[in-house]
Amino acid sequence: MPAITADTLTLPRIAAPKASDTERPVRSITTGPRGYEGEGFPVVRAFAGVSAADLDPFVHMDQMGEVEYQPGEPRGTDWHPHRGFETVTYMIDGRFAHQDSHGGGGLITDGATQWMTAGSGILHIETPPAELVESGGTFHGIQLWVNLPRKDKFATPKYQAIEGNEAKLLSSQDGGSLVRIIAGDIDGAQGPGATHTPITMAHATVEPGAQLNLPWNRDFNALVYVLSGRGSVGPVAHPIHQGQLAVFGPGDRITVTAEGTQDSNRPALEILLLGGRPIREPVFHYGPFVMNSKAELIQALEDYQSGKFGQIPADALMPHRPFN
Repeated sequence: MPAITADTLTLPRIAAPKASDTERPVRSITTGPRGYEGEGFPVVRAFAGVSAADLDPFVHMDQMGEVEYQPGEPRGTDWHPHRGFETVTYMIDGRFAHQDSHGGGGLITDGATQWMTAGSGILHIETPPAELVESGGTFHGIQLWVNLPRKDKFATPKYQAIEGNEAKLLSSQDGGSLVRIIAGDIDGAQGPGATHTPITMAHATVEPGAQLNLPWNRDFNALVYVLSGRGSVGPVAHPIHQGQLAVFGPGDRITVTAEGTQDSNRPALEILLLGGRPIREPVFHYGPFVMNSKAELIQALEDYQSGKFGQIPADALMPHRPFN
């Protein structure tokens, strides 16, 4: 799990808690079921079983992989539409190629993030490049959907390419955790992602036996998803492991602790930290559209079918399928 690494002893340290700070309690821990997405790549449905109110402003999240593909096995998506939200693809290991109908595109690889504002409507594709399909290899990432408020549902589509080395890096107080801020603010450090909806997104590596305690915006909800490894969360140390999501209650800080012994192929506790200011508007979600009413969903489908989401480019990427 390479992502971006650094010597934590040389990084800025997250400030210790103030006497007035309160720890966020754990409200729930759920286990995501496994499934398949796109043309058949394996995912963990990270948000399954969690109430929309606890997730707001997030709508959907899949952990893609972690899987070691044999030659010819890698899969992605074909061209498909979106409207009304932002898609975030964070590649921890492996490569994914992106292209969309508004000119965005590029290769997402080892710690990079593509942030696509679907807004008023867009067509896009995410697919392993041909050379990865032919050779096989490790594939591991996150696909996150961030809702847009009513006032931004029809924003002009936009694409941001965030390279792994652009993430803001911090270390925990004990030096045993590396925090990569992709978007939002942690302890005054700002990530590079520009978002319509105020959120924080970070990937942390917590070494065996280390503890990560960090400040969290009181106005935001707080979610911790375990990408890999085992540990505990919250002030009373609720056990948590790979594929589980912790939802926290109100407070000022989040605590995550890694077990002292991890599996040999899982050398540390890897977590995704998410939080955002709840939008608190009606959510009507159908397939690739996230709107505020059923009528808007119907309109989105009609607009897509009539070509109002743009055109697939002449030089379009297409899923690569090797000859048998």
